[in-house]
Amino acid sequence: MGAYCNVDVSLPPFYGVASSQDPRFCKHVHDNVHGNIYIDPLSLNFIDTEQFQRLRELKQLGFTNMVYPGAMHSRFEHSLGVYWLAGQCVEKLNTYQGLELGIDRFDIQTVKLAGLLHDVGHGPFSHLFERQFLPQVISGCDWSHEQMSVDMVDYMVDEHRIDVDSQMIKRVKDMILASSDFAPPRSSSEKSFLYDIVANGRNGIDVDKFDYIPRDCRACGLGCNFEFQRLLESMWVLDDEICFRAKDYLTIHKMFATRADLYRTVYTHPKVKAMELMIVDALVHANSYLEISSSIHDPSQYWKLDDTIVKTIETSPSQELKEARELILRIRRRNLYQFCNEYPVPKDMLDNFKKVTAQDIVCSQDYESNEKFTIPDDRVSHLLPTSYQDMIVKVYSKKPELVQAISEAFENFQLKTYGIKTQVHSTPQKKRRYNSTV
Repeated sequence: MGAYCNVDVSLPPFYGVASSQDPRFCKHVHDNVHGNIYIDPLSLNFIDTEQFQRLRELKQLGFTNMVYPGAMHSRFEHSLGVYWLAGQCVEKLNTYQGLELGIDRFDIQTVKLAGLLHDVGHGPFSHLFERQFLPQVISGCDWSHEQMSVDMVDYMVDEHRIDVDSQMIKRVKDMILASSDFAPPRSSSEKSFLYDIVANGRNGIDVDKFDYIPRDCRACGLGCNFEFQRLLESMWVLDDEICFRAKDYLTIHKMFATRADLYRTVYTHPKVKAMELMIVDALVHANSYLEISSSIHDPSQYWKLDDTIVKTIETSPSQELKEARELILRIRRRNLYQFCNEYPVPKDMLDNFKKVTAQDIVCSQDYESNEKFTIPDDRVSHLLPTSYQDMIVKVYSKKPELVQAISEAFENFQLKTYGIKTQVHSTPQKKRRYNSTV
């Protein structure tokens, strides 16, 4: 597929080295997923800051370790992994198509920095900070961790006087935002394929997933048969887009299927979601006293916020934090919100999905229907060859004695709203009734 070209490894110190495997100018780190990682001097200037080191205190999977004890890995090691894979990706393209694509050392360094810094703006406890906590304490909040990552990069450069080209930093920030709603427009002269390496908003195949999918599987003790190395070796740029060989479609299928399995078995595990709901409630109760949300637009204060906020609440004697402390104590003692029921939203309703509220379920308690119905295939799962994503609505009760009533009301809500109802998991009361008849 065209001529091969050699990689120029004679680089000025500012850019590090073209080959990230050359140990002469790099710091060596051993990663439990990718093996030896070599960090170039410019990237090390960012890593050796308190803002980047903060990522050590942000668990990649939040409170998932309370169900999967091995899930203790942090966004720090994930960011190093994405840095490494981003470098591997652009360097392989440079090896195979460098002359054709016009890839230079500036591009290589830019892509590596984008991979390193793409998550530096994340809040505590994975995504629940921005998706569940902030909407409850700030009306109409449109904050995103991608935008905060961009703001944090600017702050780090200024605060630590990092000697880096301003145009390089601009492109790094654009690459971080590439798959978000805040993605800036690109000019026709830009090498658009470079923006799909770290965060691919076009088809979702990017090195971010190449890292977190095998890393999360390993941490949670799950098997992973997705071989991202195969995709790194076979990718090719055509019409300014990164493409893959048609015969590698099964590898790509495995990537999305493995991610879907992680969502079902790990990320949305019923007890994991119960604890996340409780943490959100605890943060909401503590917000007015600790002013947790007050720093989300100020990088100089935001970098001080991490997962240790739970320990701050838990050990504080303040009366204002009593409700938040009690919720965290319930998590420690495994006295969790009780799972009631769940259902997958029908595929044809996804685009116009209306968020289910507690009032919707309460108002469905007395709804009845004697009509028979058939459960179609897509009510079991949407994970067929045409789709790799489900939307699952889970309902929890803060009080154990209300589980049965809420579960039944939720079934009625499904029947009233969609004309069918499903009970995927039996409530404790139903299990006891069943066991007593056996």
